[in-house]
Amino acid sequence: MSETNQPTEHQPTDLQPSEHQATETKAAELPTVALESACCQASTCEPSSSATSSDAPAGLCEDKVREELKRVIDPELFVNIVDLGLIYVVDIQPGEGGKQNVNVEMTMTSPMCPAGPQLVANSRQVVEEIPGVGAVDIKVVMDPPWTPDKMTEDARDQLGIF
Repeated sequence: MSETNQPTEHQPTDLQPSEHQATETKAAELPTVALESACCQASTCEPSSSATSSDAPAGLCEDKVREELKRVIDPELFVNIVDLGLIYVVDIQPGEGGKQNVNVEMTMTSPMCPAGPQLVANSRQVVEEIPGVGAVDIKVVMDPPWTPDKMTEDARDQLGIF
């Protein structure tokens, strides 16, 4: 086994390299999502609860970040991480050079989720691509633990949970 295929604490040891590689999503394959929804236009965008109106630039808000995070799809469930209820906190703070720093707290469906590193990396990438974003911090939290009741109705429909 090559060094890149060594199991880590986030990868199950019983997967063969070809099986694990089949579940990986390359960052370039992430779909684009229009960011200009009605809730995120500069005139209606509300800053995150921890930022004041003077802290958040026009057009950058929690809703816009969450909308962009919908591009990140769980490779096992094929549902986006926002609708799965994995995103707990989106905090926007002033950064250097007129940019805004974005801090995201997210969880996994289980503590040993094999897709965890992939979900974190893809989340970081899509947030960094938002115009006006400076530093991005993605923190994985396990408290409170994820439960299926955190999913949206759309996610429940996609998974056939009624």
